[in-house]
Amino acid sequence: MGRQPTFRIRFALLITIASITTSLLAGCSTVNEGGTGTAAAPTTSIQTLEYYPYQVKGYQNSYPKKTIQILMPADARDTTGTAPLNGNPAVGVVIDQSNNVTERLYSSPLGPTVQQAIGRSADEAGMSASSSPDVAYKPGVKNTEYVLESKIRRCWVKKSRLSGQDGPIWRTVADFVLDIAIYKPPFSVPFWTGSSNDTYYDPPVGSFGLGSEDEAGIYDEPGQVLSVALTRSVAAIFQRQDLRNLMLEDDIKSH
Repeated sequence: MGRQPTFRIRFALLITIASITTSLLAGCSTVNEGGTGTAAAPTTSIQTLEYYPYQVKGYQNSYPKKTIQILMPADARDTTGTAPLNGNPAVGVVIDQSNNVTERLYSSPLGPTVQQAIGRSADEAGMSASSSPDVAYKPGVKNTEYVLESKIRRCWVKKSRLSGQDGPIWRTVADFVLDIAIYKPPFSVPFWTGSSNDTYYDPPVGSFGLGSEDEAGIYDEPGQVLSVALTRSVAAIFQRQDLRNLMLEDDIKSH
């Protein structure tokens, strides 16, 4: 009879410990499943950005065969909260269904990639493009007929995990925006100015009359989707009818 109180105390302590343990485990499960706790640190990847030659049709060989120098584009984006990784600029994110960032995307420096893209597009248009490491146009220096100065205002891609009718799906959207100024040396006033932008969705919204839940993406990597937006934005510079007409008129006058 003297041992019963000790037994009851130990039994009560075991019940209390078990109850506390169950509560803690339940709390941890809620935090993990609800996404309200500390999420795992996002992974990182270096995406390849490139220009896709002749993907955009309709402007090839429509410009006079004149020389144009492509200056190094300036990265003028708002990069608040998107620090580079070892010198590689941030270009996007991958997010899960709870809107948590699971991967941060980076690329090699944007200037040389975009400079090469603009040069390729100018060549497609029928011009003869060269490049310069200078970022800003220098009036008075005449070693080419035209000089193209540019600023990268937007270069970003987001790949999202969404709920579809038949289960989770991926949707990617990329934005690319450029400000352009074309000069005619030795004059300091721009010959032409404009902005070029493109937003590209993968899979395309509403293609073939289907909803987004019924469509499959074309590209595996978000960098490829961003490359399409880059290509279309760059090509849109030389698709501009006002720029084409201005250069054709200038070509007539020069003769």
